[in-house]
Amino acid sequence: MDHLKTILATLSAEEQKELGRFIGRQKQKKGRKDLELYRLLLQKQDLTAADLVKKLYPGAPNVPAYHALRKRLFSHLADFILLKRQENDPTAAASVRGLLSLAGYLFEKRADQIGWNVLRKAEKLADANEQYDLLNAVYNLQIEHAQSPHGDPLPDIIGKYTRNKARADEEERAGIACGWVNHYLQAAKAQGGDLPFEAITGQVLAQLNLAEVAADRPKLMYQLLSIARGAVLVRKDFFSFEPYLVGQYEALAARGAFGPRHGSYKTGLLYMIAQTQYRNRKFAASLGRLEQLRQALAESPKAGQQQLLPRYTLLWAMNHVYLGKNEEAVAVLEKVLEGGEADDWPVAHLLNARINLAFCYFQRGDFARANRLLLAAGHSDRWSTKKMGREWTLKKNLSEIIIQYELGNVDLVLNKVRSIERNFDALLRSPVYANVRTYLQFIRQLVDRPGAAADKAFSAEVDRTFRFLPVEQEDLQAMSFYAWLKSKMLKRDYYAVLLELVAGGSIEN
Repeated sequence: MDHLKTILATLSAEEQKELGRFIGRQKQKKGRKDLELYRLLLQKQDLTAADLVKKLYPGAPNVPAYHALRKRLFSHLADFILLKRQENDPTAAASVRGLLSLAGYLFEKRADQIGWNVLRKAEKLADANEQYDLLNAVYNLQIEHAQSPHGDPLPDIIGKYTRNKARADEEERAGIACGWVNHYLQAAKAQGGDLPFEAITGQVLAQLNLAEVAADRPKLMYQLLSIARGAVLVRKDFFSFEPYLVGQYEALAARGAFGPRHGSYKTGLLYMIAQTQYRNRKFAASLGRLEQLRQALAESPKAGQQQLLPRYTLLWAMNHVYLGKNEEAVAVLEKVLEGGEADDWPVAHLLNARINLAFCYFQRGDFARANRLLLAAGHSDRWSTKKMGREWTLKKNLSEIIIQYELGNVDLVLNKVRSIERNFDALLRSPVYANVRTYLQFIRQLVDRPGAAADKAFSAEVDRTFRFLPVEQEDLQAMSFYAWLKSKMLKRDYYAVLLELVAGGSIEN
């Protein structure tokens, strides 16, 4: 694995262009090998170190020069990412660090008046953004230079330092709390059974004397809920997570805890609620939260908008899909992928937009177009797994299976089934994926016996073999795949069956 290539792949297409300009900023140098290496690493083809050496030094391969070149390119990359983070950091931490560094430099050069002006600006910025650890550093530097005629009175500085020290201690304990909550949730997840989010969080906060602090700290509550959501995504336990999540958000809102400095936490929680309600099939409620999110984003800095707008757009489209408004979702997703709207979107969101649009095409019976869209992604399962995770890649493979079945390519279907069973064996042995194993076996039967879906025996076996949760708790994505099988058994339109199934009603023949 080439770590430089991996890091470069995390950048959007526009950021990659910016990085190229950043590397080439030293115009006086010609024959820039670092730029040449950068362009080679951007290629889709995975080149070995030996390949790169030959391309960079065709006359006489120079391995030491190649390694020195990699170090130089890594340095460019680190500097570029630092600047981008400072530009896009909604917490202002990078800006405060930059001001601290500038103030230190100015004091070294005996420019005390300007140095103190910069320190006061750093103090105001750190305090406004709850950067208590950095605020400590600001006060320490102020104490060090308190004897300057341009400085603040030492007793005032120490008073502020003492008060901030208590807040910084709370921040440290909040970090420990997040670590413990994550530890206990992982242990509960490994043991099976319920995930007691509220009990675990309440116990940890009480032990660390943070219960009252958390009630007024959107940042801490956002961190804790993000950790809980991570466990939920694995276990698909959205049903029990929703009331806890909504309750915590509403409690913060009722206490007036969301101030101007908390915009990123408020929008993050709103998205979390909207996404959880979507997975619980409360599509209208999810759209209501998305509208609140849209309004909050309109008042957010550009960095906050860039982070959440792709997620907002994709979730808006999928809610409309399940409300029977497939064509509205298609219009939005096509605009994203074809209109250049998503030039700055991260690769993960672009891949989700592509697979979601293929899903929309599939629902209206445009199987060839859905197939072309997935093929155009042009990435291997190995690449997809590294970028998106094994579960995402598994779902993509399952989507390809039913598309190929509809196109009549039964040999490809069987090859894909065998590939999934071989490459995802460890994942499929997990109890969470028991229904996927069953699903693959039924697809084999459909291929082996084309008329099997119409048999009452087949239908009875399907009903007997699948293990579903109560309808209000069943995973939405699992239901989407099952709906296709059900539509074959009923000889009905897939999209109509899907909408009836997710609505929780009976499926009419």
